[in-house]
Amino acid sequence: MNSKIKTLNEKKALSLLGGGQARIDKQHQKKKLTARERIVYLLDEGSFEEIGALVTHRTKDFGMANQKFYGDGVVTGYGTVNGRLIYVFAQDFTVFGGSLSETHAEKICKIMDMAVNVGAPIIGLNDSGGARIQEGVRSLGGYADIFYRNVQASGVIPQISAIMGPCAGGAVYSPAMTDFTIMVQDTSYMFVTGPNVVKTVTNEEVTSEELGGASVHSTKSGVAHKTSTNDIECLEDVKKLLSYLPQSNTEKAEDLHFEFKEEIRDSLSDIVPDNTNKPYDMHQVIEGIIDEDSFYEIHKDYAENIIVGFARLGGKSIGIVANQPMFLAGVLGVKSSKKGARFVRFCDAFNIPLLVLEDVPGFLPGTDQEWNGIIVNGAKLLYAFSEATVPRVTVITRKAYGGAYDVMNSKHIGADMNFAWPNAEIAVMGAKGAAEIIFKREIVSAEDPEAKWKEKEAEYAELFANPYSAAERGFVDEVILPKNTRRKLIKAFTMLENKEVNKPKRKHGNIPL
Repeated sequence: MNSKIKTLNEKKALSLLGGGQARIDKQHQKKKLTARERIVYLLDEGSFEEIGALVTHRTKDFGMANQKFYGDGVVTGYGTVNGRLIYVFAQDFTVFGGSLSETHAEKICKIMDMAVNVGAPIIGLNDSGGARIQEGVRSLGGYADIFYRNVQASGVIPQISAIMGPCAGGAVYSPAMTDFTIMVQDTSYMFVTGPNVVKTVTNEEVTSEELGGASVHSTKSGVAHKTSTNDIECLEDVKKLLSYLPQSNTEKAEDLHFEFKEEIRDSLSDIVPDNTNKPYDMHQVIEGIIDEDSFYEIHKDYAENIIVGFARLGGKSIGIVANQPMFLAGVLGVKSSKKGARFVRFCDAFNIPLLVLEDVPGFLPGTDQEWNGIIVNGAKLLYAFSEATVPRVTVITRKAYGGAYDVMNSKHIGADMNFAWPNAEIAVMGAKGAAEIIFKREIVSAEDPEAKWKEKEAEYAELFANPYSAAERGFVDEVILPKNTRRKLIKAFTMLENKEVNKPKRKHGNIPL
């Protein structure tokens, strides 16, 4: 028996070493943690239970029979984060550059199946050079097996991808189908085709960082939802993100202890300028409403004319979608519509109530927007809100113009409660443009067209540039003082807590993609 125990211990020790100490040292030299170090840091101390530690590949071609490592380049298992069960896989770059083999994929698929069956989040820590070329189609088949499970798990359990090294070729599609992708600055990159292929096909010279680094994907493409400065910060971001999410679509996010008091926030009264053309930072409004320091922004540097993220309100997890007047006056564009739509759909899938803070003058005009499909992309956000059945509350802080008023969670598309501040303007368009159209003849024929235009602008503003026409028709439930917003919202979301919507039976809708 002793010899058998010795054999087991030796195999376990080899599995812990991955590709060997020299490759571990090389990983550290690149300022990267190893797969096992990442798991140890992410999970609660002593909670990790490994599955498949002694798995090896089955390939005999190209001398692979003589190169076998226990675990086969990925560490898989389960444990807890802040006491909550999660499943995790971490690709081990020290073993064949973390390349994906048939057995590597089988290990990932096994824990993904477990996560779905049990109802707990799955966290993928990606650090891989791509498909293991020596295995050919078996490796490609392994990727497809993972992709299929990503789709089946979508909307059932939260899926989070941390890109902590290279992620190239077919490997990128799994993170793309998960709910959130977090990248590490300077050490991670994602692209379908690398710099060498780009050079061969297009003759374009580009580095890995320029092509698919964290800054590119967090600002230009929107592939990365969050960027972290190093491995440790990335894992902390994963932990924080998890705190706002439920275990699965059958549960709600855990409430934190909260005692309801006066909940008046005077700071909200002075944020919006009297001049309707002057910008202000919607982050100030958010901070004035939510529980202190609880905002976790998603897609912070992408399509900055809309803000999305998670927060706590009265101890409860909520999703926030807010126009940002500081960027492009808060208009809706191609990128901001897509950004908002995806976030709304996530929140709806996982029972996270939605708060919409609205100050929108309309959709962004121009050939660039029209040629890039503002029609179909704007419709994505409209579609997402319209199909959402979670509690939905809107606060109009200033402008709500045109079709954008409809899209931003209006009463007409199923919002539960709609509040407006006294300075809110709900109209087809701004008073100046409206007056020019309605009173065109009078303005043109006037002795002083400019003065007449201003007169008619004021007339229109008096009639429509306020929240009361909408309130009279019930499109706005209440006009409230800014300082009372937090109190009103806590009470509204508490009232809506047990909301249920029975939707018509269908396979699925056809969102305008």
